[in-house]
Amino acid sequence: METADSFIPTAGVVGIFPLVTYFFLVVATYISLGNFVFALATRTNSDPPQSLSPILTAIISVIAGLSYYQLQEHYHDMLAELATVTIISDRQTLIRESYNAIGQYRYMDWAVTIPLLLAQAVFMLKLEAYARKQALITLLAASFFMILTGYIGHQQLSFDNEILTGPKLLWGAISMIGYAVILRTLLQLWKSVFIKAQPHEKRTYRLMAYVMGAFLALYPIGYILTITPIDFNWIHIGYTIADIVSKVGMGLLVYSVATKPAENKL
Repeated sequence: METADSFIPTAGVVGIFPLVTYFFLVVATYISLGNFVFALATRTNSDPPQSLSPILTAIISVIAGLSYYQLQEHYHDMLAELATVTIISDRQTLIRESYNAIGQYRYMDWAVTIPLLLAQAVFMLKLEAYARKQALITLLAASFFMILTGYIGHQQLSFDNEILTGPKLLWGAISMIGYAVILRTLLQLWKSVFIKAQPHEKRTYRLMAYVMGAFLALYPIGYILTITPIDFNWIHIGYTIADIVSKVGMGLLVYSVATKPAENKL
């Protein structure tokens, strides 16, 4: 029996970088499930609509945990096959083709979690009910459109699993329409509330911008990098870190706001 068939292959046969990538995927699974437990265990009696935010954190975390469980399982299978490949160019081809297959789970995850993250951001802003409703409709529709069209672009592959550059860039450009709407809407919202905000509120809004920016900045970069000869493990790691920063970071912000004294709540 080959060790790779039942256990995690070692760096001696697959290389250190693939194992570092696998490490990040497994750790992201644990962090997501831990964040789910934390969200359930620390629910507070916040005022509406902020009272919905901890529930959204739990939903986001369990979906991310299930998604990363699938990612690491399939990546482990790829590592077992990588252990049998000795030619460097063939190893890179396997890593690239496996990314095209495994990466589908990211889009399925994002189609649910990114709209929910944006909803959390809206709930944390001091908005009038009508403005909040309009923002939620716009952001949820734009984010789902962005991820769906990005997923279609991700699937622009030839029969031998090579990326079709032209069609992928076309669908990427279409996806950026939703991306632009999200950025424009968030900027308008934050400008409208930032002027009237108290100093402690402004600090929270800045942190929200950093958290959301972790994913929104890396998403188009990772998409474009797939048409370059880069080692796709870099994209796996980049997306994984951005996922954890945005999803766990927003959950911690929700918790910090909910546990402030009543006079300091947003």
